[in-house]
This record gives sequence, C-alpha cells and structure tokens, in this order.
Amino acid sequence: MTEVEARTFPTRPFVGASIAVIRDGRVLLAARANEPMRGVWTLPGGLVEAGETLAEAALRELSEEVGLTAEVVGVLSPTEIIMRDGEGRARHHYVVHPHAALWRGGEPVAGPEALGVRWASLDEIAGLETTPGLLGTLREAFARIGTRGQA
Repeated sequence: MTEVEARTFPTRPFVGASIAVIRDGRVLLAARANEPMRGVWTLPGGLVEAGETLAEAALRELSEEVGLTAEVVGVLSPTEIIMRDGEGRARHHYVVHPHAALWRGGEPVAGPEALGVRWASLDEIAGLETTPGLLGTLREAFARIGTRGQA
C-alpha cells in the first residue's frame, strides 16, 4: 500500500504542520508533487511525527522539502481539509497547523515533495491555484510578522 493509499478514507484526521516563511515582503510557496492536489501551490509542510511539537514538524518539513531555515514567530489558525467522494465519505481529512516564520537562511530548492518553489506577494497569490484556505492563512501570517518581514 502506498502512502497516499494509506491516507485515503481515514478513520480519523491526520495532523499536519506547515510554515509561512516570509522574506522581503514575500512568502515561500511550494507546488505539491503528490496527491491529493498535485501541482497546487501551498506552504511547505507535512504530517507531525510522534514526539514532535507542531513547530518542530514545520521546521523539519521546511528543511526537508526546500532546504531553508527559519525562525518561527507564531502559530496561526488551523486549517481543516476534508475532501469527500461522490457518496459523501471523507476521502482525505487533514488538520493543518500553520506557523508564521521569518527566513533565516538558504535558497529554496524543490525536493521530492515539491514540483517547484517560488516567492510570492499576497497580490500574486490571488492568481494561483492554491490549497483551501491558503490566502486567509497568508494574510494572518503577514499580519503576525508585520514589518519584520521587510527588507
């Protein structure tokens, strides 16, 4: 059974962590390489491992997926992603805890979980296909970071 199959029609939600890294007034986005939502722009992130805090998971995923380091500034409002099949059953169910962070080092490189990476302003994000709730999460992240995310 593949990892995607193991996460299909779950008996409970999966807990994830993501990270909105802000640098010079732009946020880092990654295009998903895996289903569900392959090719859709989102924040770097993934499932929380046992014994790991949400912030630790977000920073680990950032390093693994795109090779960056960052400083977590705060936790943002969680996002629930529930995708149903034609009969209304929960095909996928994730509860993702995003974090606002400031870039501290490295240049992003797409790893095996990302088709591509890019820095984007809030205005640019409106024209992209993104994961559910991403724009609201990013508005909250920019508000949390404030002027610290400017050059």
